Amino acid sequence: MFGSKILLGIVMSNKKLTEIATLGEFGLIDHLTSNFENRRPATLCGVGDDAAVVDIGGGRVQLISTDMLMEGINFDLTYFPLKHLGYKAVVVGVSDILAMNARPEQVMISIAVSSKMSVEALDEFYEGVNRACADYNVDLVGGDTTTSLTGFAISVTAMGTAEASKVCYRSGAKLNDLVCITNNLGAAYMGLHLLEREKRALAGSPDPQPKFEGYEYLLQRQLKPEARVDIIDSLAEAQIVPTSMIDLSDGLASDVMQICKASKCGVRIYLERIPIAQQTNQMAEELNADPVVAALNGGDDYELLFTVPLELQEQIMRLGGIDVIGHITAADTGAALVTPDGNTIALQAQGIRL
Repeated sequence: MFGSKILLGIVMSNKKLTEIATLGEFGLIDHLTSNFENRRPATLCGVGDDAAVVDIGGGRVQLISTDMLMEGINFDLTYFPLKHLGYKAVVVGVSDILAMNARPEQVMISIAVSSKMSVEALDEFYEGVNRACADYNVDLVGGDTTTSLTGFAISVTAMGTAEASKVCYRSGAKLNDLVCITNNLGAAYMGLHLLEREKRALAGSPDPQPKFEGYEYLLQRQLKPEARVDIIDSLAEAQIVPTSMIDLSDGLASDVMQICKASKCGVRIYLERIPIAQQTNQMAEELNADPVVAALNGGDDYELLFTVPLELQEQIMRLGGIDVIGHITAADTGAALVTPDGNTIALQAQGIRL
């Protein structure tokens, strides 16, 4: 019996294993969670949206979302001020709740800390958390701390409530709906490239003087993004409930394809309608990069992408700060970018298949 277990272990160790990179983030999520089903009647939405949705009675629901930020993956402490990092951690969670057309109310912050960090450094991080909590009117209600051997790790859980009938899921987009986004895209990604460029240029310098002049907007979008509470308020005042919504944290291509997958539809995005800031274009030119690629694949914008019925176009445009960049099509048309000359280019995102 014992020997057979050892033999099984040897056989398993020789089995060819699948590399995570072949699945991509979203393919991995699907792989790990596809066998789970919701057992509790109060669980209205589990894995697969910006937040879980739980029925709390009286026609209201609670929204719950969790995100991880890892040093060396999501941020670099060489150039990321800890106060800004604390602020951004809250924004990441708040944005998920807003993407469900709900208002955030509480956050929980858990951290894993290496021995190289001081109490004063953590004070600075939590100063940023406190500032964000004040700005977004949310309460810090808990969390956890532990030791890390591989750098600073942050987990943020955000919670909020909403009327059940007002919640927006990724799965609600309908044929001919307009695809809308808030603000410009790609600036945060170019801000990251600017920071990385200066880090490389100044490596080993005893008196580093980074050259950020003229690109302050890009730095702000990367280091201190703002969640779009104002858009949720404007939609509510206009009594508009989008048919679907997602926050733009992974790049336009990936996020719009998430809506297509959940809603079982296709999409056409018009390249010339994608808003891109002047500084993003300038930085892209310096780096010999394509600003459209930054908008499509960059991520970290924390804007909102949502769909509304075609008949609401004039009402949406009157709100201001919203661009209509495309429309929903039939599922068999796929997801594509339409160039100014009318050609179509298939949108692609690792781990997402329509």
